[in-house]
Amino acid sequence: MAEIVRMPKLSDTMVEGVVAEWHKKVGDAISEGELLAEIETDKATMEFESFYDGVLLHIGVEKGAGAPVNSVLAIIGNKGEDIKVLLSDATNEASTAEVKEEKAVSVPTPTPVVESAKTEVVETVTVEHSDGSRIFVSPLAKKIAEERNINLSMVKGTGDNGRIVKRDIDNYVPVSNAAPIFSAPAGTESYTEEPFSQMRKAIARTLSASKYEAPHFYLKMEVNMDNAIAARKTINAKGDVKISFNDMVVKAVANALRKHPKVNVDYVNDTIRYNNHIHIGVAVAVPDGLVVPVIKFADSKGFSQIGAEVKEMVIKAKTKKLAPQDMQGGTFAISNLGMYGIEDFTSIVNPPNGCILSVGGIKETPIVKNGEIVPGNVMKLSLSCDHRVVDGATGSEFLQTLKAYLENPVMMIV
Repeated sequence: MAEIVRMPKLSDTMVEGVVAEWHKKVGDAISEGELLAEIETDKATMEFESFYDGVLLHIGVEKGAGAPVNSVLAIIGNKGEDIKVLLSDATNEASTAEVKEEKAVSVPTPTPVVESAKTEVVETVTVEHSDGSRIFVSPLAKKIAEERNINLSMVKGTGDNGRIVKRDIDNYVPVSNAAPIFSAPAGTESYTEEPFSQMRKAIARTLSASKYEAPHFYLKMEVNMDNAIAARKTINAKGDVKISFNDMVVKAVANALRKHPKVNVDYVNDTIRYNNHIHIGVAVAVPDGLVVPVIKFADSKGFSQIGAEVKEMVIKAKTKKLAPQDMQGGTFAISNLGMYGIEDFTSIVNPPNGCILSVGGIKETPIVKNGEIVPGNVMKLSLSCDHRVVDGATGSEFLQTLKAYLENPVMMIV
C-alpha cells in the first residue's frame, strides 16, 4: 500500500523546507533507513531517510523548491500502484487547510480616513504682485509658504481654477538655476536580487519578533584582559589543546551563571523559566547567516574541553552538518565579533533566552592602575537583556562576577 512521505519538521523553528538534493528518482527501489533526500532547514542542510520499503512513485517537491512542513514530499509504494486517489486526497486536504488559515487571519478592510481640508475648500486668498499678476491660494497654503520662505509665483496650483492648496506647498521642490560645477559621466544602474534562504527567513522572523516584542535594555562593562592574556599564553604553551579567548569567555559566563541563576532564564508563555542546567549557545557566522550551536553543561567543563567542542561545532556549522540537537536547549547565548576588529556592539536576544552577551575585541589602551596611567589590554562586554525576565540590578551583578573571572582566570581553574 502506498504511503505519503511528508515534509519533516527538522528543527523547532522550521516552517518550510527546501529540497537540496534527491538521492532517488521516480521508479527507484528504496529501503527503510536508506537516504532519500537532503532537506535544507532554517538552520542546516540535513539528510532525510525513508521510513518505508518500496518504490519511489511520486516526487512532490522538485530539487531547489520549497514546501511547508507536513506537505507532500514524496509517495512510496508498490511498483505500478495507482496513487491518483491518494494524491488527490492529500491535495484536497492541503487546500482545505489553506482556506481555514485564510479565514483565521482575515481582517475587515479598514475604512479610509479622509483628512479634512474645509478651510482650503471654502476660502481663497488673492495675492497680487507688482506686475499686476494675481495668484489664488488657500489661507493655509499661504501661511505655510511664508513660513518656508517659498515664492508662490514658483508654485503650480492644482486646486480649482489653478488655486494653490496645501498639498502644492508640501510637494514643491525648488529649482536651482545654478550651473552644475562638473558633469559626471553617465553610468548604468544595476543590481542583483537573491531570494531569502530558509536560514535567513528564520533569522528575520525570529529576531524581528524578539526586537519588537521583548523590551531590550543593555548593560556595558570593560574588562582588563592582562591576566587572561598571560594565562592563555601559559596554557597554550603547555597543553595539547590550544584555547582561544572565546573559550575563556564561555567558561567565565558558565561559572558566573552558576552564581547568578536569575540570568540563566527563558521567557516562556508569560512565565520565567529558571534553568538549573547551563547550556551556552555560541553564535557562528555561516554563508547564509547565523547559527547558534550549544555547548551543554558548560560549567562542568574545562577550557580545553570547551575549546575542542567549539572547534567541532564551528566545523560542523561551516559544512552544514549541524544536527537539530546541536542547536537546541541553549539557556544563554554569546556573540563574539572581536576577531573582526569590532570593539563594541549590542545583540538582539535570541528567544526564548533572557540574555545574550556581546563580546568585542581586545584593544591595547591606557588604563589607570594604582593611581598611575599604564598600558593595558581592555575588552568591552555588552549584555542585552529581556526586561520581562531580567532586571538591571540582576544583570549588573552578573557582569561584575563575569568581570572578576576574566580578570582573575585562576578562579576558573581552582
